[in-house]
Amino acid sequence: MDPVFLIMLVVIFGFLFLMMNRNRKQQRNMADMRSNLEVGDEVMTGSGLYGTVTGIDGDVITIESTPGVPTRWLKHAIGKKVDPATEYATSEADASEAEESESDSEDTESTSSDGFLTEEQMRRPDGGDKKD
Repeated sequence: MDPVFLIMLVVIFGFLFLMMNRNRKQQRNMADMRSNLEVGDEVMTGSGLYGTVTGIDGDVITIESTPGVPTRWLKHAIGKKVDPATEYATSEADASEAEESESDSEDTESTSSDGFLTEEQMRRPDGGDKKD
């Protein structure tokens, strides 16, 4: 056999081994996270639903996304455990910008304190730039 061909085979199999090892590690981490879920944990499902774990019964987890509205999910549908403090304020800069926009929004009625349009602006087709 040609030595170049053998080297290429070794490189390809080495690359495949490294990729499979990485995938196995990710699967182990996800399985550990799912097995360590407890009542009261904030989670996000694979489809993007955020909620709080209110019950665990084997492979079925009950999640409450809105107070009083429980939904049942398989454990494998849980995408990640969410830390509420870091999920919504990703950095101190974002938090300080939000505080600045709150103080600015008190002076002007361009947006609400959370940066979204106010109800009055949503009703207006022009976005609320003009006053009636």
